[in-house]
Amino acid sequence: MHALACRALPHARLPGWCLALLLAAANQAGLPVHAADQPTATAIFAGGCFWCMEADFDKVPGVLSTTSGYTGGSLANPSYEQVSAGGTGHLEAVLVSFDPTRTSYARLLEAYWPNIDPLTATGQFCDIGSQYRSAIFYADAEQQRLAEASKTALLNSGRFERPVVTEILPATTFYPAEEYHQNYYRKNPLRYRFYRTTCGRDARLAELWGERR
Repeated sequence: MHALACRALPHARLPGWCLALLLAAANQAGLPVHAADQPTATAIFAGGCFWCMEADFDKVPGVLSTTSGYTGGSLANPSYEQVSAGGTGHLEAVLVSFDPTRTSYARLLEAYWPNIDPLTATGQFCDIGSQYRSAIFYADAEQQRLAEASKTALLNSGRFERPVVTEILPATTFYPAEEYHQNYYRKNPLRYRFYRTTCGRDARLAELWGERR
């Protein structure tokens, strides 16, 4: 469900996942939760370290904000320590809020694939564990259709000899991560760049997708 749909509900009746969408949509762009003058849609993607996924999606024109968080598990309000230890079922993910008049879900999918390793099921780059695996979480039937079509197109492209293992899953509650994780690449650029480089993320992406992705 999109954040605008959540705003139509009385605040007292908002489920936790809806609150998360509203808060995420308001996060970096400074949008108040009650603002309804700007069209907003949301999408959830997992591709390993959420610091890196934020940085990659923030480059896409039409993206209003990105929020690091956890989704796909059963534990309510998980902490970073709980998720990173494994066992909660959650994945590190980003919730992308975007203006559908300026970009589209299909365009976000185009931006997503070249920024992940779709061939590895056990994690992403130097981060190993199910909590770091790649996945697309769809909010409705149209997002599911587009996500599956994009994966099929990649499979049929002949680019890879190995199977694409990125999962396509129904969206569940998205829990925003702790504040120090939000905008990490902007708040801590040197530490972020050191992590991204030593993790081998860009080297592996260049190997998979070419130097200019």
